[in-house]
Amino acid sequence: MKAVVIDEIGSFAYRDIDIPKLSDGETLVKVSVAGLCRTDLKIIRVGHRDLTLPRVPGEEVIGTVETLGSGATGFEVGQRVYIYPGISCGKCKQCIKGAGNLCVDMQVMGFHRDGGFAPYLVAPAQSLTPVPPDISDEEAILTEPLSCCLNAIELGAVGEGDVVGIWGGGPAGTLLGRASAALGATPHVIEKDERRRELACGYDRSPTDELDVAFVAVGDKQAYVDALSCLGPRGRLVVFSGLAKDDCHLPIDFNHMHYLEQTIVGAYGCSYRHGVQALEMIATGAVTVKDMVSHKMPLSELDAALGLVERREGMKILLYP
Repeated sequence: MKAVVIDEIGSFAYRDIDIPKLSDGETLVKVSVAGLCRTDLKIIRVGHRDLTLPRVPGEEVIGTVETLGSGATGFEVGQRVYIYPGISCGKCKQCIKGAGNLCVDMQVMGFHRDGGFAPYLVAPAQSLTPVPPDISDEEAILTEPLSCCLNAIELGAVGEGDVVGIWGGGPAGTLLGRASAALGATPHVIEKDERRRELACGYDRSPTDELDVAFVAVGDKQAYVDALSCLGPRGRLVVFSGLAKDDCHLPIDFNHMHYLEQTIVGAYGCSYRHGVQALEMIATGAVTVKDMVSHKMPLSELDAALGLVERREGMKILLYP
């Protein structure tokens, strides 16, 4: 099968590889569509902490079950599924506390094991979730990014009546805003790019300095400075996007945080349960996603698709094997 393979950081190849073999408890999934995100751009161009090579990338996947391995139960051949990208042990302290994404032995699809930029991939049956029949593949593919947003929203304790600021009007920022609104909060998207700002009905700066929760969904150091300055009493800053490792330190007025009882919390990835919640929110219409798809491209045009992501010229880009 033709797949995207990263052999070394800075480039990739679109070449023939073998269809993967199954082990006990695993399923072979035929990829229907894969989502492209800025993290894919990062792992190809500059690498990632969790990336091992060689690797087929792609952590956002909707597909159908092609083959069931020995001991793989709960699904049928031909069934449409969303694949939770992580495999956690279920036994460590983090897993027991419901933070499977922080498992000491976490194995992430597209990072530690091969992902969905290929016609087929192998996934354990425990990572699959049935896709409701009343939503399309193009809607279901937003499950993984929405799952990450739900993890961040949970950590930021977003609730009804909260005023939320979201720095970054890309796919993640848009989903953070829509999911926050679904929970009864009032979101404000802050976006420098006029094109994205108009699409998100956003602002070029925060309309208030009394935010209950602030999310930074863009790798911009100044965005973190601005977000901190706009937090009100008991405000929560959620560190959703990372910064370049050689420029990731910020001066913080801890006295200010002390007197206003503010908090800062990190958010990275998602757990299996967030995917179940995300699929339900998409299926019920609590979070609409269909209008977020800007490009549909064959996997063979990945290089052009990465250019769109780098130039921020699209919203959600979908790839088809």
